[in-house]
Amino acid sequence: MPFVPPEAFTTRPTLEGTFGMTASTHWLATASAQAVLERGGNAFDAAVAGGFVLHLAEPHLNGPGGDLTGVFATAEEPGRPRVLMGQGPAPAGATIAHYRAEGLDLVPGAGALAAAVPGAVDAWLVLLRDHGTWELPEVLGYALGYAEQGIPLPPGAARAIAGVADLFREHWPSSAALWLPGGTPPEAGSLMRNPEYAEVLRRLIRAGAGERSRQARIDAARTEWKAGFVAEQAAAFAAIPHRHSTGTVHAGVITAEDFRTFEAGYEDAVTVPFRGFTIAKTGAWGQGPALLQALRILEPLEDDRLDPSTEIGAHTILETLKLVLADRDTHYGDAQLDLGVLLSEDYAATRRALIGEDASLEFRPGQLPGVPARPGDGTTGDTSTAAGSGNGPGPGPGSTVGSTGGPSSRGGPGSTGDPTSRGGPGSTGGPGSTGGLGSTGSPGSRGGGTAPAYGGPPLVTAAEWTGLGSGSTGAAGAGEPTMAGSRTGREAERGPAGQRAGDIRTPGESGTPNGSGGSGIRDDGAADPGGAVRGDTCHIDVVDRWGNMVAVTPSGGWLQSNPAIPGLGFALGTRLQMTWLDEASPSRLQPGTRPRTTLTPTLVLREGRPVAALGSPGGDQQDQWQLLLLLRLLVGGYSPQQAIDAPAFHTTAMPGSFWPRLWEPGGAVVEDRLGAEVIAGLERRGHRITQAGNWALGRLSLTWRDPDSGLLRAAANPRGAQGYAAGR
Repeated sequence: MPFVPPEAFTTRPTLEGTFGMTASTHWLATASAQAVLERGGNAFDAAVAGGFVLHLAEPHLNGPGGDLTGVFATAEEPGRPRVLMGQGPAPAGATIAHYRAEGLDLVPGAGALAAAVPGAVDAWLVLLRDHGTWELPEVLGYALGYAEQGIPLPPGAARAIAGVADLFREHWPSSAALWLPGGTPPEAGSLMRNPEYAEVLRRLIRAGAGERSRQARIDAARTEWKAGFVAEQAAAFAAIPHRHSTGTVHAGVITAEDFRTFEAGYEDAVTVPFRGFTIAKTGAWGQGPALLQALRILEPLEDDRLDPSTEIGAHTILETLKLVLADRDTHYGDAQLDLGVLLSEDYAATRRALIGEDASLEFRPGQLPGVPARPGDGTTGDTSTAAGSGNGPGPGPGSTVGSTGGPSSRGGPGSTGDPTSRGGPGSTGGPGSTGGLGSTGSPGSRGGGTAPAYGGPPLVTAAEWTGLGSGSTGAAGAGEPTMAGSRTGREAERGPAGQRAGDIRTPGESGTPNGSGGSGIRDDGAADPGGAVRGDTCHIDVVDRWGNMVAVTPSGGWLQSNPAIPGLGFALGTRLQMTWLDEASPSRLQPGTRPRTTLTPTLVLREGRPVAALGSPGGDQQDQWQLLLLLRLLVGGYSPQQAIDAPAFHTTAMPGSFWPRLWEPGGAVVEDRLGAEVIAGLERRGHRITQAGNWALGRLSLTWRDPDSGLLRAAANPRGAQGYAAGR
């Protein structure tokens, strides 16, 4: 059965040409990168130039103090997809014991205790040094010009600043000085200058002035960033106690030595075959393998079960996503993990067998060889935590398996039931503590035999979080799904009581692709009417006429993530909020290890040659939205722009990666354009649907190259009227 035909109308054309193509989440980054191509630069020169422009064009979505991941292939080695690793680790002082001593049971969503070592700038410079051709002053000239002369403030950034203005005034005065000119939030379209960051860029350029080679000049800039004034000023400022998203005051632990010892670099991509293509992603220190697992599960199914526009297809995809995200949250992390098991045909078949005709309300990670089975494990090879099996009110789960906690308990593995406990370290090893990640060193295990048993991540709903009395205090500015105001996590997505998210409007919103989307579920750093604030992410794709292709997803260091550092003009990031304060977790907080990032660009190859670079902002939704695009593009025969325009959806039935890390069993968020009949069918199957509006979900972009003809294509997201593609 063929896919549902795409709409004849597209919001913009799929661009075609033979010279070079760029697509990104902001038109100024796209235009800057394309200008580099026009002046003879290659795809890597262009991507780096565009990436630094994104620091200024989307300051509420990324910054120099953040991180990135990329995936690319060069014209010289087209069959070897590589990962650009720009995810900094936890600082040396970021220990679970220290955070527990600070009275925390989660890493905060905003404030310096959430800061990993910044990795974005070093990664951009390493990519330029090794694969670019331009000199640093040329590449940084675009961003430097905007920092000095001003850049129009996008509506999302204006909303984000307004949403955290009180936090800035009352607790983060350095941010108020930078982002509240005259003491008031700037209006959308205002020209915003950042002379402090301009001086940072100039000093990076000057650092290499006396070096003889291009590579040495770029390395001198890297040294200036990591071991010079940036590291010293950032570390000294982070050590000053300040307000965190928890509403409490803490000093950061990051030091100049943490900056100095970090090195961005490269890894071979993890790949799987799919319908004649090869899909390349990061390793399990990111969420990228979850997309690969999903493709392995879906590949042998009939096409109608892969079509996101049908009831059976949407249901199958949502159920698949629940399974792979449960694996992500149970097994992934910056530790030894044999992905050969998780990506094998046998494992995919075991997981595929769990997909029924109705929506699962369970958390069902798979069982890996050599890993002791946890309570609840059955003959299907899954380990399930059923909705209603914990202590939470109503049908939602209140805890992971084994909790003895009360109605408001996080109740993690072995929890003793302290009413405010999330479980984890310090538990007495009560019921549920027998399972966990293995110690035998067999395929699929983490080996070593030293890790304590892990019962899985805590599962807490928005209602339970509110019941803890933790819903809003001090939350302004925190992590990527939401903060600030009276609603958190999934509550912010649902909107005020009795109101679906798609009903939330601000003046001028039309619910059309060239407006703000008409959705309360914004992914642009916005504040909704309740004051909830998002940070998010950016993305850029570039392909050149020689066949170089790169996709990079930068994020973190949002203006609302940490106080602005005086003299530098930017904030540190908050990626450590993706770690758990649980010694048994594979994604635990641990000095020198990378938090399990959500940043997850994609490269697609065919017959050993790259054909597509793509990605999206969106936190836990990044790979979910990319999966829909890939299915429509590679199986359904959609054009790139048709695939991006098509209605999107995602599951919320997993512990969120961002503070306060809530889940919604059976939850799914859909665009209304999916259709009343399909949505009603999903609800009949038991999916708990939130309708987001017509144009609300996804910020995808893509570049494409036909390696036989050399034809290039590009497409970008119309939602929010900010992403753009350009090329010829």
